[in-house]
Amino acid sequence: MQGKILWADDEIELLKPHILFLESKGYLVEAVTNGSDAIDKAMENAYDIIFLDENMPGLSGLQTLAQIKEAIPLVPIVMITKSEEEYIMEEAIGSKIADYLIKPVNPNQILLSIKKNLDHSKLISQKTNSSYQQDFRQLGMVLNGRMGINEWKDLYSKLVYWELALEKIEDSGMREILELQKKEANHLFADFIEDNYLDWLNGTEAAPDMIYNAIKNDISPLLGKEKIAVLVIDNLRFDQWKMVEPLFARYFTKEEEKIIFSILPTATHYARNSFFAGLLPSEIEKKFPQFWRNEEDEGGKNMFEKELLETNLKRLGKNIKWSYNKITNLEAGKKLNDQFNQIKDNDANFIVYNFVDMLSHARTEMEVIRELASDEAAYRSITVSWLEHSPLFEIIKKIADAGIKLIITTDHGTIKVNNPVRIVGEKNTNSNLRYKVGRGLNYNAKEVFAVANPQDAFLPKIRMSNEFVFAREQDFFVYPNNYNHFANYYQNTFQHGGISLEEVLIPYVVLKAKV
Repeated sequence: MQGKILWADDEIELLKPHILFLESKGYLVEAVTNGSDAIDKAMENAYDIIFLDENMPGLSGLQTLAQIKEAIPLVPIVMITKSEEEYIMEEAIGSKIADYLIKPVNPNQILLSIKKNLDHSKLISQKTNSSYQQDFRQLGMVLNGRMGINEWKDLYSKLVYWELALEKIEDSGMREILELQKKEANHLFADFIEDNYLDWLNGTEAAPDMIYNAIKNDISPLLGKEKIAVLVIDNLRFDQWKMVEPLFARYFTKEEEKIIFSILPTATHYARNSFFAGLLPSEIEKKFPQFWRNEEDEGGKNMFEKELLETNLKRLGKNIKWSYNKITNLEAGKKLNDQFNQIKDNDANFIVYNFVDMLSHARTEMEVIRELASDEAAYRSITVSWLEHSPLFEIIKKIADAGIKLIITTDHGTIKVNNPVRIVGEKNTNSNLRYKVGRGLNYNAKEVFAVANPQDAFLPKIRMSNEFVFAREQDFFVYPNNYNHFANYYQNTFQHGGISLEEVLIPYVVLKAKV
């Protein structure tokens, strides 16, 4: 049996051909002629779907709908009516009907409504699996071919698309295949970065759009021409952006969406300072030593973002009215929301919001968050929920109300690590799990991307013989001392600083407020 259906209509005899058609398709249909009987039947039996005629003697379809929904809120109900009165549609839709049909209806309309409501998940699952199986071969061919900058951006975008599509279906088989394909892609992407990254920075090979050039190349041309807000959501991955995009779509239309490259290390200290300064780390240290803090220096490493942004805007010749705000906790977010009217008339407002970063670090430290964000899908889901109920979302709505163009980007992404890699270093070696900087580092060269001369990667050379070492794919660094404890403790946590698709390839989005 396909499903059990209740159909309430005072002219049910005229619908006998429809009922026979559905029964021929394997459905069991029970019919009643009034709303009272429909309510009684619904209370006594478990129906998969209910069809209600709106215009019945006694209780109307809307009245019957209200009583059934109050008692059995999850049963899908389809309203059928002769009337095209708008208020009836609005009442029915407001009561969360599953579908709305106008008489006369034909059997195929009824069948389509049933399949849409009862077989929706199964049909989507079958179609999604089939479509990914076809694309799987194409993606495999692309991976085995010659991959350039644009090919990697396109490939990652497709992998994210399938990751989000497959997580919505119950069948886990295709998800497991995608995970293997993504693992292979991350291995080859790490090779690609090792082969090309230093050449990009040193100008011996054409470079992609990178985070340190974003203000100069993408944002600067807009400054002074229209009001803009630049929202830097720390640690926001491309897949997380695609998950929260529907929230923004309520208030904005998308003018541009692209993937740009972060820098190494994919860590806030380096990437975000470079974004605001419009310079690579060693250039910042050289030109503005008062604003740069090295790994061994005490205190926060991103304390001068506003000052670096100011130097960048002056260098670009932008004499505009602008503001900078960094939100690191709930109260700071509420305060900016309350004071938004004071900055809304600025030419540009730069906002750094750390909520994704706080979430990823909290997941490492807090057992409750570990449970809530146990996998990638849960991590994305928490991101959506957090944003929707945060002061940031209220600020976003005010940006839209003020007709301000919104630019969304980040400094780097994050990856769930699961493979510990041994490394040995001196006591003053930094603590990040995805990159190490120091001298006398001992590691397996095949497992890492090592930059013996930091200047080649435009990174500060703190002391003689210092080198930077970056973890690849889903690896994370662990010292031999107490190895098993830390390997288990950080297993399956979200980290950043190294080389992976998730960390390096980040979103850059331009949104126009809906009028």
